[in-house]
Amino acid sequence: MKKLFVCLSLLIGSFASFAQNQYNIIPLPQKLTPQSGEFVVGKNTVIVSTSEFKDVANFLNEQLNLVTGSSKKVSIKEKGLANSSIQFVKNESLGDEAYTLKASAKQVVIAAKTAKGAFYGVQTLLQLLPTQVFSEAKVEGLKLSVPNCTIEDAPRYVYRGLHLDVGRHFFPVSFVKKYIDLIALHKFNTFHWHLTEDQGWRIEIKKYPKLTEVGSVRKQTLVGHYGSGKYDGKPYGGFYTQEEVKEVVAYAKKKFVTIVPEIEMPGHAQAALAAYPELGCNPDKIYEVYTTWGVSDDVFAPREETFTFLENVLTEVMDLFPGQYIHIGGDECPKTQWKSSRFCQDLMKREGLKDEHELQSYFIRRIDKFITSKGRKMIGWDEILEGGLSPNATVMSWRGEEGGIAAAKEGHDVIMTPGSHLYLDHYQADPKTEPLAIGGFLTLEKVYSYEPAPKELTTDQKKFILGLQANVWTEYMQTSDYVEYMVFPRACAVAEVAWSPISTRNYADFTKRLKTHVERLGNLKVNYAKGFLSAK
Repeated sequence: MKKLFVCLSLLIGSFASFAQNQYNIIPLPQKLTPQSGEFVVGKNTVIVSTSEFKDVANFLNEQLNLVTGSSKKVSIKEKGLANSSIQFVKNESLGDEAYTLKASAKQVVIAAKTAKGAFYGVQTLLQLLPTQVFSEAKVEGLKLSVPNCTIEDAPRYVYRGLHLDVGRHFFPVSFVKKYIDLIALHKFNTFHWHLTEDQGWRIEIKKYPKLTEVGSVRKQTLVGHYGSGKYDGKPYGGFYTQEEVKEVVAYAKKKFVTIVPEIEMPGHAQAALAAYPELGCNPDKIYEVYTTWGVSDDVFAPREETFTFLENVLTEVMDLFPGQYIHIGGDECPKTQWKSSRFCQDLMKREGLKDEHELQSYFIRRIDKFITSKGRKMIGWDEILEGGLSPNATVMSWRGEEGGIAAAKEGHDVIMTPGSHLYLDHYQADPKTEPLAIGGFLTLEKVYSYEPAPKELTTDQKKFILGLQANVWTEYMQTSDYVEYMVFPRACAVAEVAWSPISTRNYADFTKRLKTHVERLGNLKVNYAKGFLSAK
């Protein structure tokens, strides 16, 4: 009897270990119940879907066909087949981004209220399959098996973002699409596209062609860290045409990713001023696109001509990007030129503004009013709090959490993005062993430890925390390979913080799952950082 008990204990323990090794899903689902057995995708397996989820079913089918060399098509029916099927069904009781997944020996059933929820169910299903399913070509002899289980899943936060700065270094449409694929794989739902900077204007505006003719090209680029005084002497440029932007937006829509475009103002404007100097505080000055990193003192002047210009630019931007949010920056705006400008000082007296911080608030409020009039919502970095927050603004808190806490206490929506935990341009290991980066030190474990809901907020105030976002500033990232190296696997940790319940998060378990997950990234040809694999 004692021997039987020991054998049963070993069997149960082995199953638990086996189950844990099979369900290497990132981000971790809200609830997963392992079961014995498996579902095998074979030559007779059919994918059945309602018409509402047809596109999602086709997305799954295309990937399975790619790695198996099959040419099967999805069967569009209201009811599934009894044997060997993957079925998509509608469940009105679920949330918009929620899904359930039930895998048994005969079938896999993904239920959702919306196509977005079904899409997240597919991302989970793909992660239940062997990692080779993420290959970009046929894999000979691949057995496609899914461990049986029941999953009930929904995200913790409604805003789950990943950012990319293309102002400092420009990246082609092909890479932007790959970036969106990786965003979708990790169940992020927002791509923050940072399109304008002192160092380059990257989006075509039909009404103002000089923005790309002049503003997209800097004559040279800094070599080494800020302050080195060394330059490469080579012109650097690039921009996205409006047709390319439309292509990217349409691509993102298929992956249920909303793009938030950012047009910087009133600071980080030197590239725009190089094209249209009359918009600056020194109209007679000859501006050049900034060739170094850091913050330029050259900022937009709050003249009526400037507001007309920005409203025209934003109108074209809103025509290209259908999402509700428009990001206007609002960060790191030096007040030096405003202090010495007679026009700015006269404007402050006329409007009853006590200092230049309130002048910035005046500027931001004007833009907020315009964006709101178009039925959109404005997002800005936490400096938009200075001088009084615009009534409809959403705050991205990057200088720590203080701005987000203050905004939430005032009843404003907040997206947490503190540099301490979510700036993926920081070193992730000993700088002596790493490629050149801006500085800082942010390990995978520290990213994973982040909690977006500050203790200083009450339960009701925490409801204003919409979610979080990781930022990728590219001063020192000259290539897409380097972007991937800095972003992954740290973005995997961000994804789990944004999606998974805090009660389920465990760093040791995360890294175990991550060792399998990076095999998927490798099959997708992602140049991820491998340092964590050798960590104790």
